Order: sequence, then C-alpha cells, then structure tokens
Amino acid sequence: MKFVFTDKKVNLPNKVHAYAEKKVGKLDRYFKADAEAAVVFSVEKDRNNVELTVRSGGTIIRVAESTSDMFATVDAAVASVERQLRKNKARLEKRLRENAFERCVDVDEVSSFAPEAEEDEFQIVRTKRFPIKLMSAEEAVLQMNLVDHTFFAFKNAEADGAFSVVYRRNDGGYGLIEDDI
Repeated sequence: MKFVFTDKKVNLPNKVHAYAEKKVGKLDRYFKADAEAAVVFSVEKDRNNVELTVRSGGTIIRVAESTSDMFATVDAAVASVERQLRKNKARLEKRLRENAFERCVDVDEVSSFAPEAEEDEFQIVRTKRFPIKLMSAEEAVLQMNLVDHTFFAFKNAEADGAFSVVYRRNDGGYGLIEDDI
C-alpha cells in the first residue's frame, strides 16, 4: 500500500506519520497491491481531524474522524474503514483482495467493539420523477434553497447541458458535481 500524508495548517512529528502508516497499513490485507491511502491531518478548534481515503482499483473508501488526540483519531479512522468494509462485505468481496475477509486475529488487535450487523441489501424506499431543467449553477442553488433540500440535480447550461448536482456542504458553502464527459 502506498501512503500520501498531508498536514493542513499543522506541523506533526514524524512519529504521528509512522503511527498512521503502521495502523493504516494493517488495512492492506483487504486491498489489492495497487492500493493507495491518502491521510490528511488537520486541527480545528482543539479537535484533531483525520481524513482517510483508500483507493484500490475502482473502489474508494473515505472516512473522516475527529477526537482530542491525533493517535486516537487515526485509530478511529482505521476502525471506521474496517466497519464500512464489514458492513458492505457481500458487495465488496469481488472488488477487494481474494480472501480479504478470512478470519485472522492478532492478539494485540482484539477490540472491545461489538461487531455490527451486516446489511443484506440496499432498499430503495421511495422513487421520485421530475423533469431536469437546463439552468446555471447559481439558479440551481436558488432552486435547492427554495425547496429546502440539501442537493439539487439539473442540466448545466454552462457545461453544454451536462448533468450536474449542487449540494449544501457542512461548512455552509455549496458544492458542484459535474459529469466528466
């Protein structure tokens, strides 16, 4: 597994990167040889944040964790990735490394967390149909706010009618997802 470490507005000692490499490296058993882990460290309002993104083939798993201790945050991020892998085990088995989910437990890795129940299948509980109109991104944000949703799909007039989505970000800003044609 290849590692990319990024420190945003914080200078961390090398031991934090070494610790993260050791902990995240244990996820290597789930992924094929081409896996890459991007770890972003940041500190906001006395909270240590870690964003962990693992790419392997066409599969991308991303988690973000925040605690008061950077080492604990790394542990929480790795645990979140493992939880996502276990939760979606049936759907991911073909994409991940062969025998990735065979049971092998190190004595020092035994966790006190109870395993989560596996999800059988995704269940679509509602379907909506509506015309997707041609408009600018600014108009789409206005429409999204008018219907009080967190996202809005539209045909982007500024991108030759390509399918796009605007969404409200947690930081209060807005995001735009565009079709990569």
